Amino acid sequence: MIFNDDEDEVPDIYISPSEPNVLTDEDSADEDDGGLIDDLSGRQLLSDAEIHVRGVDQPTGADLEEEDVVDDSQPLSELGIEAHEELLRTLKGRKYDKRTWLDGDMTKSSHFPAPDFSEFRDMSPAGLFELFFDEGMMLYILEETKKYALFSTCPDPQVTMEELRCFLAILIVSGYNILPGKRFYWDSGEDMSNGMIKEAMRRDRFIQIMRFVHCADNTKMDPQDKMWKLRPIITRLQESFLKYYRPTEHMNYDESMIKYFGRHNRKQFIRGKPIRFGYKVWCLNSENSYLVNFDIYQGKSPRPNEPYEAAFGKAAAPLVVMLDKLPTRNLPYQLYVDNLFTSFNLLVYLKERGYGVTGTIRENRVPKDFPLEKKSMTKANRGTLVAKIDKEDGIILMRWIDNAVVTVASTSYGMNPIQQVKRYSQTEKKIIQVPRSHAIGMYNKYMGGTDRMDEDLARYRISIRSKKW
Repeated sequence: MIFNDDEDEVPDIYISPSEPNVLTDEDSADEDDGGLIDDLSGRQLLSDAEIHVRGVDQPTGADLEEEDVVDDSQPLSELGIEAHEELLRTLKGRKYDKRTWLDGDMTKSSHFPAPDFSEFRDMSPAGLFELFFDEGMMLYILEETKKYALFSTCPDPQVTMEELRCFLAILIVSGYNILPGKRFYWDSGEDMSNGMIKEAMRRDRFIQIMRFVHCADNTKMDPQDKMWKLRPIITRLQESFLKYYRPTEHMNYDESMIKYFGRHNRKQFIRGKPIRFGYKVWCLNSENSYLVNFDIYQGKSPRPNEPYEAAFGKAAAPLVVMLDKLPTRNLPYQLYVDNLFTSFNLLVYLKERGYGVTGTIRENRVPKDFPLEKKSMTKANRGTLVAKIDKEDGIILMRWIDNAVVTVASTSYGMNPIQQVKRYSQTEKKIIQVPRSHAIGMYNKYMGGTDRMDEDLARYRISIRSKKW
């Protein structure tokens, strides 16, 4: 969402996953007591970190590299993209040093077919869950759990399919029925006891399964992949998310964060605290928050797409990879991205592939010859709107004054129809109507898919904590 605050917000700190290792990486905290910053493991403390200060245009951090900020002054065809050769031939020889900026507006004319969700409407929540955790997934986890017990020189726990389903169900219940620790679900006290869980599985059996449940073969470590212990499950989930995705016109690409430790969401997500830890995830979400695809950020990717990274930066390259994997790629999708990802190279490339893009853009990525300078608008009235169209690329670049100057680039939407939004005027001490462009209105409407997913996850986040990595 586009909004402005008078003060910079506290920094977000992301830590990369620890280096690959066969041994389980554990912190020193008790499983049921949550965690503290001092309880991170040795390999976690040696991992890279990235700091984001909200309200500042350019993030800084140990893992921010020059490739993350794309220089749009270079022709796209000189940045090394080898994929989509036919498209590159049409872009060959492009120059960015002399642009023609025109007055005008932009309208979207493409038609998108309505999505069909009829096959899912009569399914129960459990049935929907089993679309993704299907029999193949469960059999795989059972097999790896058995292997891990033998790897640990312990007897086979002989976990059955029914027990594994029950184990997962208890974890899900812990997301909305939160107790101080996992053992309290089997407590004899009326204020603690959960009869359904007690009848479904014995406490010691649950703890035994939790000890051995595993998702990868420890004898087949990938030293280049920090997520190798979860990679088989990640891959299966990615395939299922794409399989059951029913194309919707609007999608947004944004970063999310998976909490690393803690029993309660608010312990790790209090905005007044200076540090928040977690794993950063690139997410492609539909307008109704469905997760179409995702990629866990590792700093240096184990399978990088070097041409995409050279052209669009490490942050935006996963988006193009995800679009390549869509089961239906020939539809006129509308994509929404924030200023971490938006660049002219990305907009031009996706436009040529038939996709519209709308996003906020950082000042250092605005072409230097853009005639509407940001500093010339700082004293203009709130609601002032100005725009120019790049004749060569067909990209409209607009500036809007809200609490501060907001810059938006789009290949789909323009200024009209102008919308009116409510704002509180400090000068007049009342609510006033402020004009806003159509492009910014569409951005605000459809950019929130990932945020909505985060809200949904926060409501049901599993509270039973494991020290395993």
